Amino acid sequence: MDDLRSAKLLLEYPGLTARIANLIGRPIEEGFRLLPSGWKDKVGDATKAALIKGLNFAVLTMGDKEQRRSRELLHKLLVTATGAGGGALGLASLPVELPISTCLVLRSIADIARSEGHDIARLEVKLSCLEVLALGGNSRKDDTSDNGYWFVRATLAKAISEAASYISEKGIAEEGAPPLVRLIIKISSRFGVIVSEEIAAKAVPVAGAVAGALINLLFMDHFQDMARGHFIIKRLEKTYGIDNVQRKYSELEV
Repeated sequence: MDDLRSAKLLLEYPGLTARIANLIGRPIEEGFRLLPSGWKDKVGDATKAALIKGLNFAVLTMGDKEQRRSRELLHKLLVTATGAGGGALGLASLPVELPISTCLVLRSIADIARSEGHDIARLEVKLSCLEVLALGGNSRKDDTSDNGYWFVRATLAKAISEAASYISEKGIAEEGAPPLVRLIIKISSRFGVIVSEEIAAKAVPVAGAVAGALINLLFMDHFQDMARGHFIIKRLEKTYGIDNVQRKYSELEV
């Protein structure tokens, strides 16, 4: 129950938007107005391109698959450096910076999954790592029926199951295969919103290289929290079952 309470605190409060707004001291909407036309298409294209390739790279470069303590600080330092470079170069750096940042985030997510006792070589765990990118986290004012943790999992469940079946049979080489495309679209539609907010925050005049680095740090910190909460719950589900864990999660006051 202590683990479940910790997971719920991480997954439900607060969302990345509020944390970034607190950092830059201005509404993110101001940054949206400053972005050039066509930037949403660039975000969408870069996001989709980064997902599957990013996860494969993340898992393959981790070496030892045995459970050990995650290196969250290392990944924060790396993504902070990419944020500083991206902040200095502006939106033009998006096609380069976003795939790198996404790879680093996915690597940290996989690292956390391993630290919670999950075998990152298994297909279902890899897809669960991708699932984390769709988790936004809520503020206390949000309607959890639209944004809550279990809602997101239910939304993605069918696409993940279909993608897992397809990959098990035919492998991951065919990235244009319909089950993979459907999964990527579902995840990127939610992940893209979070990325858009991050980019808009960097467009605010106070941003630049320093704020770009700090925003990337928050970006990584957010997904590390989502990953820790998610894989704590996945670990508990192995012992107590999904229905029991979900019921206890709903009953918990945090």
